Amino acid sequence: TLVPENSNKSYNIFELVERVVDNNDFFELKPDFAKNIITGFGRMDGYTVGFVANNPMYLAGCLDIDASLKAARFIRFCDAFNIPVVTFIDVPGFLPGTNQESNGIIKHGAKLLYAYAEATVPKISVITRKAYGGAYIVMNSKHLRGDYNFAWLNAEIAVMGPQAAVKIINREDLGDADKMRQHEENYRDQFASPFVAASRGFIDEVIRPQNTRLRICEALKVLRNKKVNTPWKKHDNLPL
Repeated sequence: TLVPENSNKSYNIFELVERVVDNNDFFELKPDFAKNIITGFGRMDGYTVGFVANNPMYLAGCLDIDASLKAARFIRFCDAFNIPVVTFIDVPGFLPGTNQESNGIIKHGAKLLYAYAEATVPKISVITRKAYGGAYIVMNSKHLRGDYNFAWLNAEIAVMGPQAAVKIINREDLGDADKMRQHEENYRDQFASPFVAASRGFIDEVIRPQNTRLRICEALKVLRNKKVNTPWKKHDNLPL
């Protein structure tokens, strides 16, 4: 019951994190900076884990420049000290606007993508609701070598949300509200369903919300001795 049926309504992501960690004990970092994403530490089965989560209570959980930098820095820290990273995803996209564009959202967003892609620690993600477009890709998707990628039953994984998509795909029916609602349902079933993503290998398992802690703990146990053999090179080209 944590996530509202109406996808436009917000909810408290802290409640989810606190229910998942040991003893409801979550230590947040930088709580007053870039509130649209949260970072912090907790324990799972006694082992330290870093958490990254979109916060729907601020800017609908969109990624902006500050959020990208905050999360990227945290992921690099966890990777440096061999701390597994668990990511809760509910992201409708990157924050639009000329201010974000002129200040380099592409460059700073790439830092978050880079941090996830290069990290060799165990990486687990859970899609709780929205996972749209490029913002979904940079949030520890399977494309960035995510080890375990789970999705809740109500998750929507697509290039964009159904309401926006059908206005482009079915613009000839914009004046008919009933047809547009039907087009939205068809879009959800054919494209945005987590089962469609799972059939294509982008999601490892569609899980029930009440099994989230169990699945994460099982995945962390499997990945406890994870080793990654990467090609030798002096260093990668960080998008500074």
